[in-house]
Amino acid sequence: MARPRKPLLSRDRIIGAASALVDAEGLDAVSTRRLAAELGVSGPSLYNHFHNKDEILDAVADGVSAKVDLSMFDPADGRDWRTALHDYAVSYRAALTEHPNVVPVLARGPGRRPAGLRVADAVFGAMVRAGWPPAQATYIGALMRYFITGSALGSFASGFVDDEAAYDPADYPHLGQAHLLAERRQQVDEGAFEAGLRALLDGLALQYAQLRTVRRTPKSH
Repeated sequence: MARPRKPLLSRDRIIGAASALVDAEGLDAVSTRRLAAELGVSGPSLYNHFHNKDEILDAVADGVSAKVDLSMFDPADGRDWRTALHDYAVSYRAALTEHPNVVPVLARGPGRRPAGLRVADAVFGAMVRAGWPPAQATYIGALMRYFITGSALGSFASGFVDDEAAYDPADYPHLGQAHLLAERRQQVDEGAFEAGLRALLDGLALQYAQLRTVRRTPKSH
C-alpha cells in the first residue's frame, strides 16, 4: 500500500498552527522552528509562504480582524453612526476576547494587513458619510481602536487578588470588597466596557450636535 501523503503545507495551515500557539501560550511561543515541528515539516519550508515570524504574527492578527462584523457600516444597513459604532465596538471586543494574546499586535495598527485595513476603511467611510469632517472621522477611528484594544489588553477585575487580608482597612479603607472582584471578572469587565463605550459615544454625540448647529447657523454679512 502507498504511504499516506502528508497534507501539503499552506499559508492557512501555518496561520492555524500559529494562532493555536498564540492562544495557548502567547506571542513568545511562536518561532519558525516551533511551527515547523508542530506542522511536521522542515523549518525552511515555512519561508516559501512567510519571510519571517513577524509576517506570520501579522497574518494571525489579521485573521482576528477578519472576524469583526462590519455590516453596520454598509450604506444600506440603516443604523445611525452612533449605533453602528456601538455594535462595531461590541463585535471587535468579542473577537479580541476570544484571542487576547494577539491584542498587542493588533494594537499597533493595521499596517499592510488586508482585513485590518478593511476595518479602518469601513469606520472612516461610515463616519464621513454620516457628516463628520474627514479629520474628525480619523480621530474617531483612532479613539475607537484605543478604547477597544485597551479594554482587551488586560482585565481590571483579575488585577486584584482574592485574598481579603491583602486589603488591610488601615491602609486601604475603600477596598474592603476588592477581594471579590476576581470572581466577578466578566461582570465587572463587561460592565466597565459598556459604561465607557456609552460615555465615549455620548461625548461624540454632543460634538456631532454642535457640528450640525454650526453648519446650520447662517453666516452674518
